[in-house]
Amino acid sequence: MKRIPHFIFPALLCSVSSFAYGEAVTNKTEESSAIEQITVEASPTANKLPVGTFDSPISNLEYDPRVDLQSRNMAEAQADVTIRGGIFENTGFRVGSATLLDPQSGHYFAEIPIAPQMLTGPAILTGADNALYGMNSSVGTVSFGWKPIVTGGSISLGTGTNDFNLQSIHGAKSTKLDSLNSLNNYTLGFEGEYSHSQSDGTIDFGDHDFTRTAGRVQLLGSQSQTDLFFGAQDKFFGWPNLYTPFGVNETEDLETRLLMLNHKQNYAQDSNFEVSAYYRKHNAHYIYSRENPSAFEAFHKSEVKSLGLSGRHAQSDVFAVNYSVQFIDDSIESTTLENNFTSRNYYKVSVLPEYKMALEGNKQLTFRLGAAFDDTNRDDSELSLIGDVTLNTQNSKGFDRTLYLSYAQASQVAGYTAIGGSDSGGLFRSNYTLERETTKNLELGLLMEEQSWQLNSAIFYRKDDNLTDWTYNFDSSSARFANPVDINTTGIEFLATKHFDTAKLIASYTYLHKSENYGAADIDASFYALNFPDHRLTLGAVWNPTDILEFRVDNEWRTQHENALRNGDNNALFTQLTLKITPPILKNLFITFAADNLWDESFEEIPGTPGRGEQYTLSATYSW
Repeated sequence: MKRIPHFIFPALLCSVSSFAYGEAVTNKTEESSAIEQITVEASPTANKLPVGTFDSPISNLEYDPRVDLQSRNMAEAQADVTIRGGIFENTGFRVGSATLLDPQSGHYFAEIPIAPQMLTGPAILTGADNALYGMNSSVGTVSFGWKPIVTGGSISLGTGTNDFNLQSIHGAKSTKLDSLNSLNNYTLGFEGEYSHSQSDGTIDFGDHDFTRTAGRVQLLGSQSQTDLFFGAQDKFFGWPNLYTPFGVNETEDLETRLLMLNHKQNYAQDSNFEVSAYYRKHNAHYIYSRENPSAFEAFHKSEVKSLGLSGRHAQSDVFAVNYSVQFIDDSIESTTLENNFTSRNYYKVSVLPEYKMALEGNKQLTFRLGAAFDDTNRDDSELSLIGDVTLNTQNSKGFDRTLYLSYAQASQVAGYTAIGGSDSGGLFRSNYTLERETTKNLELGLLMEEQSWQLNSAIFYRKDDNLTDWTYNFDSSSARFANPVDINTTGIEFLATKHFDTAKLIASYTYLHKSENYGAADIDASFYALNFPDHRLTLGAVWNPTDILEFRVDNEWRTQHENALRNGDNNALFTQLTLKITPPILKNLFITFAADNLWDESFEEIPGTPGRGEQYTLSATYSW
């Protein structure tokens, strides 16, 4: 299959307020069709693979300027993915049209047993797009789609410091179905993946042992794509002060199973819909002290069933309706929940009509105005306003400019650990008075692109009311308390990308400022809501000096907001470096040398939790 890369304006991949950066490669064979166009979302980072384990859907998000990935052990172990200064439970993970929810805690939202080779994305949805497509995620959504299956595969082996080892195999086969209607160009695809990694960890008691098995069947036509997926993931990892600041060596043992059916359909002109259904089962076994397991341990077994529908119906060239509908049913068995809050049904309907107006000078003005309705069988409902105005300008020299203004409201409800455990004692103290959280986001953005460069920028103001935060009191024996807080956040984002003949540069800057009101005097520190960088810079580069060598480097510098729980400096510099060698005599084989945390930065990404250490790896991959 011959693939011809070209760069497309990021706002067209999602919508302007989501800032989806991308490259597209299109199938040019005779089997090419509308649904078969392959879109590869180009991350605003140089590296796409992690260093300490096999890749997952959230790998390398820590260098995305809109995402602050606060990890324990490593991102693929336990990562709190926050967007624009929110907290981990403000962030949703969407596959197809459905949000992958975990009822126990947002710490487990990112437990997604899907091989990244099967997914497009991640696209970061914020503002109006998050309000339209997100579910119980008031600030942002990390959104993925299902890729068309292409025949091929790879096998990888890796070793490294800290007794690291890795094994991974991926294979896919796509076959044209001549027996079906030739006008639809149907193909039947099969894809499978197995990955395993383990190590002693970059610090003492930071060991891990991960395994993932994933497979899917796909029926692909010229106007449709249907995927049936099943994935299983088992993870054990340890870390000092994993969740508590008491100087103990904690562990987690996680099992995640996901069964998902997804159908995407194009119809008429510029109209489509996507329906997704899944069943997710997640088991968690937490041990407070691995030296003394009987001191405290917790077991959680959660089940989630969901049905989601989203799409766009175009009435004409100037008017269309964007919509999203989702239902989620969850339940949990837990040794730490005490008030019978163990099941809930969630409902969301959002409608966003769109009107386009052509102006002189190759300009187009787009208006979107609609609303979203959220409800559960346990909480009050909420009606939220969504709207934006976008002005797009193009000229004959290939210059593209988009200016937009958006206002979006969104809401969510607290997880079971925050609202369903003990409110008088224990390591993690719940709060039965927590109410529905609401968010209001006003945003102004400018996106510019020419053939060799892009500049994406935004300034936003967000008002969060009744945000559920986890706080700490130095005089208490509990590790954390669930407390509501009202926070106003102001943010600025810049991301610039420049392409050269043999290189690409990526640079970003973000600024965040918060003002908070907890309405209580016994709060000494915040684990999440006030754990954010005041200033953050990233700089990445990809350089191909020859056909044999490829260098990839990502750097992140930050100055973190002061926190009473944090040990050490509030400033940090992280570097990930990769050297890829493709021997000319074996073009299907490449060897990779990689380093993570090159300067052995000890910065605590979560206050009170030790940061990760250095990791160096050597791997070989053969593809076919």
